[in-house]
Amino acid sequence: MTQTHFGFETVDEAEKAKRVRGVFDSVASKYDVMNDLMSVGLHRVWKAYTVTVANLKEGDRVLDIAGGTGDLALAFSKKVGKSGQVVHTDINEAMLRVGRDRLLDAGVVLPTLVCDAEKLPFPDQYFDVVSVAFGLRNMTHKDVALAEMCRVLKPGGKLLVLEFSKVAPPLEKLYDWYSFKVLPKLGQLVAGDAHSYQYLAESIRMHPGQKELKTLMHKSGFGHVDFHNMSGGVVALHVGIRC
Repeated sequence: MTQTHFGFETVDEAEKAKRVRGVFDSVASKYDVMNDLMSVGLHRVWKAYTVTVANLKEGDRVLDIAGGTGDLALAFSKKVGKSGQVVHTDINEAMLRVGRDRLLDAGVVLPTLVCDAEKLPFPDQYFDVVSVAFGLRNMTHKDVALAEMCRVLKPGGKLLVLEFSKVAPPLEKLYDWYSFKVLPKLGQLVAGDAHSYQYLAESIRMHPGQKELKTLMHKSGFGHVDFHNMSGGVVALHVGIRC
């Protein structure tokens, strides 16, 4: 059995998928509240910037991977209009259900389906934009997932990867203290789950840094790749253009 990382632990690949699912099953109902608390609301700014960089127009087709509670899908739907399409997906049914209900409450009905980013059930060269926000680091085979995202994009299409990344050196000690001391306690207090937020902190450290992810995206079929650091590198938006 092939081994991979679950946070700082080394586990079987099949075990990782099961445990990641357990993390998001546990936190789904409190996910948005925790995002606001742990980022001091900054996740809204990061996502708004992502929507701006997407530069969508009426009629565009968008695939939102790891779309979770649906905030990006909702924002994208306003840009593409009635003639466009936004497909809201996640591998975790509990997260997707929360997102679907949130979209319906906003009066927005989108195609919503459970799917694995490593095996996307869509035709080649179908979407104008693919986005994945805070989901890539949880994927077992990031290279396979990125190649799939490239496959379903039209030539010249755009991949947006919004993800926690490597912070600037002056912030490292403070960020580590917050991640490993404050975040799990916050998770316990608000979501009743310290372990899942301990995993979150560990998974960020195991994820490729800005330059490493840029290289991985190039290898996965993207011609031009650039990244935009936000909040001192706490988060980076990688933008890849399909050849």
